Amino acid sequence: MNLQTPPSAATSAGRPAKRPLDTVVKLALGVLFSSFALIWGGMFLSRPDRSIPPYSIGSQEGHIVAVHVPSWTSDTEIETLIERFRKVGAESRNFGPMKIRPTTADDPKGRYQRIAIYVFTDEGWTEPDMLHKYVTGDDAAVRDGFEGSVRGFYKLDEREEEGRIGPVLRGKDSAATAVYSRQLFKGPVASPAASPTTPAP
Repeated sequence: MNLQTPPSAATSAGRPAKRPLDTVVKLALGVLFSSFALIWGGMFLSRPDRSIPPYSIGSQEGHIVAVHVPSWTSDTEIETLIERFRKVGAESRNFGPMKIRPTTADDPKGRYQRIAIYVFTDEGWTEPDMLHKYVTGDDAAVRDGFEGSVRGFYKLDEREEEGRIGPVLRGKDSAATAVYSRQLFKGPVASPAASPTTPAP
């Protein structure tokens, strides 16, 4: 006596047989995975430059720019960022790709003939109203706090450039500030073939 269960009964007793995916479902899945592939490819191709620390332009007023970097950014990383600014200044003077608006838009010689970049780890100093107070110079306490909180500085004009790590207390350098401040370079604008860091004169 054959007691085997017919295939139809087995199917109804257990889980139902799998049906092939509908064409519409296949198209939807294809579009979904293609979208993820495009997004990933776009992020990979447009990924930020890993040779410099992440930064953002907090505010800009005229030729003065306040830049924010994460609080954990080291002096060495900030120096790398300053050297990148220096390289751009020597090669093209086009800081647009670095997210900085033209600083001398009406100058026939170029849109970035003068620029002063202050780098902070405290984003409070990069707020537009704080930068405006510093530029106007009406509040001495704001001016001293602004310059004393700087972690990196780069300045460029038509002929000279300057880069330093630490506070930029103009005319108020002391033994205490000298511990946290170090000049990287100062002098004529370097040529593209110049060494990464030129000693200050």
